[in-house]
Amino acid sequence: MTESDWLAEGFEQNRARLRAVAYRMLGSFAEADDAVQEAWLRLSRADASGVDNLSAWLTTIVARVCLNVLRSRRTRREEPMGVHVPDPVISRADGTNPEDEALLADSVGLALQVVLDTLTPAERLAFILHDMFDLPFDEIAPVVGRSPATARQLASRARRRVRGADVHAPDPDVARQREVVDAFFAAAHRGDFGALVAVLDPDVVVRSDGGTAHPEATMVLRGAAAVARRTLTIAQPSVPKQPVLVNGAAGVVVTVAGQLVGVLGFTVSRGKIVEIDAILDPERLGRLDLAALGE
Repeated sequence: MTESDWLAEGFEQNRARLRAVAYRMLGSFAEADDAVQEAWLRLSRADASGVDNLSAWLTTIVARVCLNVLRSRRTRREEPMGVHVPDPVISRADGTNPEDEALLADSVGLALQVVLDTLTPAERLAFILHDMFDLPFDEIAPVVGRSPATARQLASRARRRVRGADVHAPDPDVARQREVVDAFFAAAHRGDFGALVAVLDPDVVVRSDGGTAHPEATMVLRGAAAVARRTLTIAQPSVPKQPVLVNGAAGVVVTVAGQLVGVLGFTVSRGKIVEIDAILDPERLGRLDLAALGE
């Protein structure tokens, strides 16, 4: 086997993990794929004779690419209307596939991705690489241009911010999650305000990202009463809603005349809906790959 063949084989063996790292870092499939492709280009041009651990080397390259993207993003202040819901991992309602499982390992759904967006680029990188992918701080330090001790402090600070954000872990029983989500839609379709409030946590949060096409749909709502009132004003019983998994938790995709118009991810904790994350941006919806869902 030639060196180029060895590198190509090693890259393919690491591709799923690298994409998972990039997705956690960026919350965007398109940017994650670009980062992985950039890692391959750098690998193909590099002298790999001195690379002892190809997986760690590739992870470092992807992390550096992602760090540059995050820094550029902050410079451009790319958060329209102040609300951004990261790209969702959408799977069949009856289970995720191996590729999705690689993306979702140790994740707690879109809620965590939203919180990660609030971290500084260096904090996010240190937290993700150490807490989610078990990289030691002496390998993280060169990526962020800090000492291992400072890298440890970055991860610790990020960890405190994540905990302080009170990210809810979804209930482990997805079937039970689905029952709660179904009850939510049933109440909405009946116009039953009380039943809606009953399935919502008192402090429920809804994040809706309509993009530039639907700025009126871009908002954050808090509180069971406010969410229930808004739900009743927009509920459309005749619009098809296909049950799916969104980042491993109960969710739905909404279609009109066969066209995808929305993705909703629900976080159900202790039998109540504590968070709803909705993407209604046609541009982003058009880039989602739903082939795995079938017809």
